[in-house]
Parts: sequence; C-alpha cells; structure tokens
Amino acid sequence: MSAQSGAAFLLKISDDATPPNFQTVAGLRTTQMSIAGQAIVITTKDSAGWRDLLSGAGARQISVSAAGVFMGSAAEGQIRANALSGMLDTYQLSFEDGQKLQGQFLVQKLDYAGDFNNERSYTLQLESSGAVVAA
Repeated sequence: MSAQSGAAFLLKISDDATPPNFQTVAGLRTTQMSIAGQAIVITTKDSAGWRDLLSGAGARQISVSAAGVFMGSAAEGQIRANALSGMLDTYQLSFEDGQKLQGQFLVQKLDYAGDFNNERSYTLQLESSGAVVAA
C-alpha cells in the first residue's frame, strides 16, 4: 500500500437531491475520522479467565473532526444551518485511493475563531447516526 495524500481526504455534504450530489467543504486544512465500537462482553466461567466479546454486536460510531479557513461557501452555510437546527444531513468522506464512506451525521460542534490581521477559521465535529457505508 502506498502513502496517501492528506490533502485528498475530503469532507463533502449532500445537496439533498435524488440522486445526491456532494459538494466539498471548502477551506479545510485538517480532517480526522475516528471509528469506535461498544463491546458486548459475554465472559463466563468457561472463558478460562479471559474476556470474551460478542462479534458483530454493540453500537458503532464514526466521529469526524475538521478545521479550516472560512471561505463562505454554500457547503459551509449548509453545515451552519444544520448546526443551528440540529438536523441530520448526509455527508461523504472521500479518500485519495477512490474509497468513500457515506452516511447521516449530526453537527455536534461548530466553532468559529478570528484574530485581528488573520483569517477567520472554524472547527467542526460530526457524529454518525445510523450506518455509515462504502459509497
């Protein structure tokens, strides 16, 4: 497997059309994805002192963090509207090798910052709701 460019790890948001078109969220400098699962422990006396987990059970979630420079794009406006309304929306994570993950996410947090003589920046945190699948 060859190294992949971090610049090609893109966050995109759906335009809610059928079929959906995805707009890249402009101005992002960093994007991070975390996959977490909740283990279901099924340890018994027969486990010989070792913990046993139930495969395929428990809740899984994907968290996405991103930070960048505010560009005033339509995608940023849609994210801000989703944050204010608490609405789920369809997002897509796109990787350099062509793989994509897609699912419903909630804007958990959206922060803006700006200093005198510097650009306006923002950070956001997305949390998955439901299945996130290969697109």
